[in-house]
Amino acid sequence: MLPFLDREEELKRLERALGGAASALVCLYGRRWCGKTRLIQQGLRGREAVYYVGDDREEALQRGELAREIGRLLPGFDSVEYPDWASILDRWDREAPARAVLVLDEFPFMVGATPALPSVLQKFVDRRRTKARHLVLAGSSQRMMAGYLLDASAPLYGRARELMKIEPLAPRWIGPALGLRTAREAVTHYAVWGGVPRYWELAVERGGLDRAVIDLVLSPLGVLYREPARLLLDDLRDTRQAASVLSLIGRGCHRVSEIAARLQRPATSLSRPLGVLMEMGLVRREIPFGRSVRDTKKTLYRIDDPFVRFWYTFVEPNRALLEAGRPASVWRDAQERFRHHLAGVWEDLVRASLPRVEIGGRRFGPAGRWWGSGTDRKPLELDVVAASGEDRLLVGEVKLSCTAAEARAVLTGLQERAARLPAAKSKRVECVLWVLEQRRPLGMEWVYGPDAVLF
Repeated sequence: MLPFLDREEELKRLERALGGAASALVCLYGRRWCGKTRLIQQGLRGREAVYYVGDDREEALQRGELAREIGRLLPGFDSVEYPDWASILDRWDREAPARAVLVLDEFPFMVGATPALPSVLQKFVDRRRTKARHLVLAGSSQRMMAGYLLDASAPLYGRARELMKIEPLAPRWIGPALGLRTAREAVTHYAVWGGVPRYWELAVERGGLDRAVIDLVLSPLGVLYREPARLLLDDLRDTRQAASVLSLIGRGCHRVSEIAARLQRPATSLSRPLGVLMEMGLVRREIPFGRSVRDTKKTLYRIDDPFVRFWYTFVEPNRALLEAGRPASVWRDAQERFRHHLAGVWEDLVRASLPRVEIGGRRFGPAGRWWGSGTDRKPLELDVVAASGEDRLLVGEVKLSCTAAEARAVLTGLQERAARLPAAKSKRVECVLWVLEQRRPLGMEWVYGPDAVLF
């Protein structure tokens, strides 16, 4: 098992809520395998608690199972049958020790069997008590959990003391988790596994990256071979349209018009599936830096999660070969495409890191790409653009590798291209180069490596 990584702020909030003298409802939601259960377990240390994981069985069977779990803390609790959820919660409320914690994990499964359960829990949460009783709800269906708690018409709306979305871990943690020696190795592994700690745990058990990719992702028997389908099933009853959109984006269709044409559907019909995929953190909308979000003509859609992007690049197009038992040869033949995939993830990491670092003595805001016509009306593309106040811009280029001589040439060319950027008019522009693979440290001003990005 991996050590408990990051999540310190989330753990403080959870412990504060569960340690209070007043009853608290705490809700955690987020993508599967991102560490919700591990976080809850950390927060329950030293506390009297009951932990139950919901499933898709009939409600009577689930009530019986929950009663058995409560019976571990309160002997005899499971010696009777409970006709409904209210009865089991009433007895728990009467007999549980002060500040005891009841955890209902995978809560959406329980609601699937009993749609009225949120209303039952509303009455339980609103009940006046002489002793505190804490309730923790958790689930991997992000849209359903958010609906139970963030929709103003939902019974549990406004009742959570803490409502935390558990995101994938930051890339800086993958190196310590996998025992990697360099930041460059960390970026390479992150390009495959993204920030999901369970994927990291599985990869550690397989040893090297090549073996892990073949065994876990490319082999039809691998644990992660069908992972994107499972992710979609957590949030959608009908996954066909969302899976089709993901597939097309993975193949290079980044505009709504392109996706709609391939699906033979009107572009307006894609608003909902694209919105859902963005809510799930699987797809992001991209516009040129400084342009309005209303500029739909310039809008592109890209797969945001590194692992899902990897899957749609290397698994989906090769399903026939993989099903024929040739995962090792598929991976061997895909090395050049992996370099291209790695370059894209490296660019994303550079842009994401900018608000956290200081460059040239200044802090910069969120970064983006820029593409369009330069001031000379010729096409212009820039990997990184960010602003600091009203008077300064950072313009950057991102490379997988280059020599010192190449770096000097890139910076010179970048200065010329930056001068053509419409947003650079009347502003001081800093030109920066990021290089992932520096066989010999370049040691040049305005040139940064992965150590400056993963920290």
